Amino acid sequence: MHARAEPVRAASAASQTCLSFDAVTMFEQPLNERIRSFLRLETLFDSIRVGIERDGTWDARHAIIGMIEISDQLARVDIKGELIKEIERHASTLTALRDNPRVNQATLEHTVARLEPILAILKSPGCQPGARLRHSELANQIKQRLAIPGGTCSFDLPALHYWLHRAPRHRSEQLQAWMGDLRIVEDAIATVLKLVRDSAIPQLVTAENGFYQHQLEANSACQLVRLAVAAADEVYPEISGGKHRFAVRFVRNADVNSRAQQVQQSVPFELHCCML
Repeated sequence: MHARAEPVRAASAASQTCLSFDAVTMFEQPLNERIRSFLRLETLFDSIRVGIERDGTWDARHAIIGMIEISDQLARVDIKGELIKEIERHASTLTALRDNPRVNQATLEHTVARLEPILAILKSPGCQPGARLRHSELANQIKQRLAIPGGTCSFDLPALHYWLHRAPRHRSEQLQAWMGDLRIVEDAIATVLKLVRDSAIPQLVTAENGFYQHQLEANSACQLVRLAVAAADEVYPEISGGKHRFAVRFVRNADVNSRAQQVQQSVPFELHCCML
């Protein structure tokens, strides 16, 4: 489950919040395997971006390990194919709204135009995300040692130790080069997840005695559940469910060394059922 700390802001349309607290934490629960994979990759891309932006040796180490994890995932699962299917589905759904007078046509056309070039690149024969990293001798050496606790020590991988202690500019250029053929996946996932997240109409609901259950409509295509929880409540949700229903149980963990317990008071929160 993803958790994102977000300030409450006076947003528009689907991003508008119903809560009146100073700050919320956004929790996310995917309801299908495709969105689950996209969220995991989004997390890895976020960590890589931070690693590249900073110039420390540990930042560079985290960035290249994140790239290796993404490259491995792309080799095991047809993420490119899943992205193509999802983008085509979104494009079809959005195109069908062109005759709807309640839809802002300028925004709609801009969104559709954003999808087209991403789809074209993903479908091109030369699109092989992660190939640059898989062909790197250094990356392959690191990959072989990652399963061993502490296996990337300087005495295990002197080549990595040497690379990490080169000038920050050199490391940054190399990381950017390795990211070159991964950018399309990063852009596609960011675009898809933004469309899914923005599709929800937020509603303010309450978990009585810390528990809430939601029945989804039979023809619902809810892909992602998002919960905005007031940070001041000092609780977090455990979400479980599938395509027909989901349940939320709010717990509090006063001591990280002990098991969290379900709270007994009512917890108001903002619910987003993302159904694009």
